[in-house]
Amino acid sequence: MLQKIKTYIAENALLETDATVIVGFSGGADSMALLDILTLLGYRCIAAHCNFRLRGEESDGDARFAKKWCKENDIEFTSIDFDTRPYAADKKISIEMAARELRYSWFEMVRRQFNADAIAVAHHKDDSVETVLLNLIRGTGISGLSGISPRNGKIVRPLLSVTRAEIENYLQERQIPFRTDSTNHEDIYTRNHIRLNVLPMLQKLNPSVNESIFRTSENLNEAEKVYKKAVDSDMKSVLQNDKIDIAKLKKTVSPQSVLFEILSPLGFHPSVIDDVKNALDASPGKQFFSATHRLIKDRSYFLIDKIEKPQSENQTYFIDAVSQEISTPINLDIKITDVPKSIDNNSAVLQADADKLSFPLILRKWQTGDWFIPFGMKGKKKLSDFFVNQKFNLKEKEEAWVLLSGEDVVWIVGHRPDNRFRITPETKRVLQIKWRND
Repeated sequence: MLQKIKTYIAENALLETDATVIVGFSGGADSMALLDILTLLGYRCIAAHCNFRLRGEESDGDARFAKKWCKENDIEFTSIDFDTRPYAADKKISIEMAARELRYSWFEMVRRQFNADAIAVAHHKDDSVETVLLNLIRGTGISGLSGISPRNGKIVRPLLSVTRAEIENYLQERQIPFRTDSTNHEDIYTRNHIRLNVLPMLQKLNPSVNESIFRTSENLNEAEKVYKKAVDSDMKSVLQNDKIDIAKLKKTVSPQSVLFEILSPLGFHPSVIDDVKNALDASPGKQFFSATHRLIKDRSYFLIDKIEKPQSENQTYFIDAVSQEISTPINLDIKITDVPKSIDNNSAVLQADADKLSFPLILRKWQTGDWFIPFGMKGKKKLSDFFVNQKFNLKEKEEAWVLLSGEDVVWIVGHRPDNRFRITPETKRVLQIKWRND
């Protein structure tokens, strides 16, 4: 098995021969084999143990065992204790996810501390098979059916070429002890349920089902390289500045795949992505949501919008006559000047007769019923009608701010000033406000 893993490391370029490696070391069978094998292959190994405090005395026993083994075998050792349950509750995530976040974040800190080349973790072939089934149950794309990758950044997995049975035989031959996590025999977690119940059932249909699934995942991994190259090219064409061009999307070989690769990382469920695909020709205004983002159907685009903490619709901000800038809720540079020689036609700049204004000015989101007299015109116009004429999408309407003098709109910020406050031959002082759309 030693030679098999050495060959796998070389074929996948996981480690240089003189590499320093942080080894995720629980004291269980897999990590005991990993640490022993990497040490025998001549790597400098630092064993990194996490105590997640989830199993009481059993967790503490694992920590003592791991430390004692490393001391007896002259292996560098470091460890940390985590309060995993409070972390999971605070983040509103599962215990499994919390442990994963804590573990890998700390591993990277240790890697930097020791200036190590990689972080080795003990996932093996059976883990990859379980991951394929787990992703299949949850719903996934082609990458989720490709199993566990040999490398992910600085994280390497040298044992992916061997099975759990091979690891146990190796430990028995080497007479290496290991700890057993009692929760491995409980099917309260989905992964455990797959290992303890689903796979044994599939093995009755095909005794070599694990190997079959693993080979299929490897084939899909190769197919994914071709798929990814094609889809990445389409994504560059379709996605620009958080806008998905619908016309270009329709011309791609697989709009469904392009949408999945764009939206899945943003938390959109596959069923929602199906709904998006079916709404390519829908009327503007339709919205689709994930936990962190929303997608807005516009005339020619889908607009990707990150969900921020909502602001009060009635929230107002004041600008007095001596203000020079504000940064909340938007960035404005403010000054009162003499009359300029020429009027700035940039829609991001307001130039208004300062003596026609009543300070403090009011800055707020637009409201139903707001109206103004657009610059260069005489008649009143509702802001809602102005937005329609200017073909504002839903996001642009929601983000529209107005500047008021008393109850009168002076400026739709970044778009159009009111004609009543324009500069005339009688103007003596000018209020200039520049909107910095950062």
